[in-house]
Amino acid sequence: MIVIGDAKEKLKELETESIQSVITSPPYWGLRDYGHAEQIGLEKNPNEYINNMVKIFDEVLRVLKKDGTLWLNIADSYSSISDSKIGLKNKDLVGIPWMLAFALRMNGWYLRQDIIWSKPSPMPEPIKDRCTKSHEYIFLLTKSSKYYFDYEAIREPRVSTGNNHQFGGKKYNDPNNLIYDSVGSIYKSDGMRNKRDVWNVASKPFKGAHFAVMPELLVEPCLLAGSKPNDTILDPFAGSGTVGVVAKKHNRNFIGIELNPDYAKIANDRINETLF
Repeated sequence: MIVIGDAKEKLKELETESIQSVITSPPYWGLRDYGHAEQIGLEKNPNEYINNMVKIFDEVLRVLKKDGTLWLNIADSYSSISDSKIGLKNKDLVGIPWMLAFALRMNGWYLRQDIIWSKPSPMPEPIKDRCTKSHEYIFLLTKSSKYYFDYEAIREPRVSTGNNHQFGGKKYNDPNNLIYDSVGSIYKSDGMRNKRDVWNVASKPFKGAHFAVMPELLVEPCLLAGSKPNDTILDPFAGSGTVGVVAKKHNRNFIGIELNPDYAKIANDRINETLF
């Protein structure tokens, strides 16, 4: 289900503690004009942007179940303004992701992890005085210190790292059926290991009208770790509906909020066309 409207207002219509997991990628600061008067991302400075985001995620905190999770994808921005009052100069890397993460932590969220989304084929940048940016952040935040997290659902194949003899080239078995290999990796005897916090996921082009589309492979581990079948997933910035598509594929209920009616139509069409 896609609800059209401002996330700040539409979130107030949702029942308290009714959502198991929130997976979202809000508009980034200073990046794009999405053509709507109430949009987020075009604030005069990053502090205003962070304040607006905190207000929205206050409501997200309310609707999230006590054992729920928030998976927040956010990228950084470079400043095109100079403002001595906030210590910002033209060309500064702003630090938006960590500004937001720390602001949410101060407002009651548990900041549990920063995950790096590594992009094998990033957007080219016409710059000659720094490296091309090829990563974004996904923050795992929670409402409580104990929360639902199905680590087994997102385990990954162990990758051989070569001949490092840190532990004498031996493997050590333990009563929990874990193996400690020669380079200090821990994995089960089936060759699987806990998922690492750097996710290599290629961006996927989308023919629709939406500018930025989260890859399904980026959403999937968030959804599988943070929820069970028939749980309700929320995306307050639904965009082109990728979270809803992945939710339907894995038998989860979905609520999306989208400000732009054109994008909402794209999202609904994608979700309706998705097969289980």
